Amino acid sequence: MPPKISTEQRRARLGTRHHLATPAPTVAEAVTGIVALHATDPATVHLSACARLASPAISLVEQALYTDRTLLRLLGMRRTVFVTDLETAALVQAACTADIEVKQRKLLEQHLGQQGHPENVPEPGKWLASVEASVEEALRARGSATAQQLSEDEPRLRQQLLMAAGKPYEAIGNVTSRVLFLLAAAGRIVRGRPRGSWISTQYVWHPMDSWAPGLRAWDAEEARTELARRWLQAYGPAPITDLRWWTGWTAGQTKKALAGLSPVEVDLEGATGIALPDDLEPVPSPPPWVAFLPALDPTPMGWQERDWFLGPHRAALFDRSGNIGPTIWSSGRVVGGWAQRPSGEIAYRLLEDVGGEVTAAVEAEAAHCEGWFGEVRTVPRFRTPLERELSA
Repeated sequence: MPPKISTEQRRARLGTRHHLATPAPTVAEAVTGIVALHATDPATVHLSACARLASPAISLVEQALYTDRTLLRLLGMRRTVFVTDLETAALVQAACTADIEVKQRKLLEQHLGQQGHPENVPEPGKWLASVEASVEEALRARGSATAQQLSEDEPRLRQQLLMAAGKPYEAIGNVTSRVLFLLAAAGRIVRGRPRGSWISTQYVWHPMDSWAPGLRAWDAEEARTELARRWLQAYGPAPITDLRWWTGWTAGQTKKALAGLSPVEVDLEGATGIALPDDLEPVPSPPPWVAFLPALDPTPMGWQERDWFLGPHRAALFDRSGNIGPTIWSSGRVVGGWAQRPSGEIAYRLLEDVGGEVTAAVEAEAAHCEGWFGEVRTVPRFRTPLERELSA
């Protein structure tokens, strides 16, 4: 019979390892505990890190990202942008991003050759390689640059594509962002500090080797095994399907990655999961804790199967594309949602009866969040039903 690991044990691991029950002293430790921060919405990076810090401050996250450069923003699992520490970034590059770059390059070459506007690009592969080399040369000459500046230096970035011709949603657009996407996915350039505030989505680009020199080049299969180990340490024990979903790997890639770890099959109260061989013993339950996590936080987005911590609250807290909104947690499970109103007030709603002590702790945490948010106002990029209602 496989060893049994209870839901309560999974919640205990979550609270401790994700620095929600015991806050981290540094941004680096907060990020390492959860492997990677979601960065599709730039606000999530800062809010997720601060939710795990003993003394939350946006300035600490910015320092780690842009001054110390101990964290890196890069395309990663499931073609999503993440922020990780430098060691994990190298793993993600080899284990996930390299495959994405190959597929997206092939797709862009196809579009250039067949959907160019006002005419197609001959020999799109050679054309694209030439443009990339020119853009990288221009970026090195400047040291750093915005997309607009690079398109001024290399006018071919303004090459257009006609997408969905003849359909109601037909669109014409430049290839600028797609070429920069490929250069970033290849590990040649990197997003630096955003223009404007920390919630901006407009980044200044830098050559990767000047921004984060010395990143290790991993063999793809070895990188997948190590990334799987880090995920299991942070999110395990869990079903294999959760790992495959989180990474975006094929079934074959997932199987090979796990072969190097020799994981142990475990019983997750009726579901089959896997655990690292040295992670079978019970862990101490942390003291009761409450946390306000932002939209797209890596904890609720760390698994595909979420019933063990989400309960019946999916409809209120997720959008139709599977993106989670702001959530309230109590000792390893979701008990409500929250939103920031234009006035700065943190409005919240508990979705179940949690008792007087937890309710008081939630109220105190709402006031705490409101205090350190200060004058900052954020609206999640992906709106969910409860967040929309509470923010009104």
